[in-house]
Amino acid sequence: MSRSTIFAAVFTAMMITGCSSESGRKADSGKINVVTTTGMITDIVQRVGGDRVAVKGLMGPGVDPHLYKASEGDVARMAGADIIFYNGLHLEGAMSEVLHKMDGRIRTVAVTEGIEDSLLLKPAEFEGAHDPHVWFDVSLWMKAAETVRRTLVHYDSSGRDLYNRNADSLRQQLERLHEYVRTEALKVPEAQRVLVTAHDAFNYFGRVYGFEVRGLQGISTATEAGTADVQALAAFIAERKIPAIFVESSVPPRNIEAVRAAVRARGFEVVIGGELFSDALGTRGKPEGTYPGMVRHNIDTIVQALLGANKLKEGR
Repeated sequence: MSRSTIFAAVFTAMMITGCSSESGRKADSGKINVVTTTGMITDIVQRVGGDRVAVKGLMGPGVDPHLYKASEGDVARMAGADIIFYNGLHLEGAMSEVLHKMDGRIRTVAVTEGIEDSLLLKPAEFEGAHDPHVWFDVSLWMKAAETVRRTLVHYDSSGRDLYNRNADSLRQQLERLHEYVRTEALKVPEAQRVLVTAHDAFNYFGRVYGFEVRGLQGISTATEAGTADVQALAAFIAERKIPAIFVESSVPPRNIEAVRAAVRARGFEVVIGGELFSDALGTRGKPEGTYPGMVRHNIDTIVQALLGANKLKEGR
């Protein structure tokens, strides 16, 4: 049986068996039943919704949303939801069919829908689509949180005051976080602010916080890196004498390790400066298991590695 046939059967069954009315879906807990895709979205929905929502995130630590395919269990959870929040901008590429089928039957909201088109990056190599990694610009992720607030208020007006208070508290926290990243980034001399990672996830980060960004793979990890890509990036690193490059938690490290070896073959030694969280949060219960903690981890890792690697090379 094909995957699409399985999906159709599961979806139809779930829509028939008690999931057709909003009251039926949230009767057991008395809370709004929310399903989210990425951990970054799960985090802001939990913070804004508080104890009036029950949130189930589909993608855990280390999961690549570009390649993630919904399981039968995921389909069942989404079919039983009151609201589904997803990123949009083609981030959840392999889930597009599922999300499309859910839309119109269940309230399905892209958290990026409130971000003005003029603020979105549109790389030429991404086939005319926008770069979906907006959470790396904290000021844009504030707009995603506002979309969550607005959706919850519209769905559950009796919780308006709570949602507004929580959203205001989150906005203030994210404003402080945005300034923290800006301040830490300035510790790296401008000429050294070059971020090399496994794939092009950090372009919003680079634009707002002043980094030149290079990724081995394209915007989507569905694009494979070839030998020519590895050699071109190695040549760039060796020529610019970039002191550190970074692996990502949701992308296998082998390609970045291949780049490091290719740089070494050119007579320059580059270190792997640490692991960054790009398309997924870290482990739940750890600081990087939250959106603010993930952002802090990333900027701290980048700054320490770029400055520290330079000091080692200079013999200090």
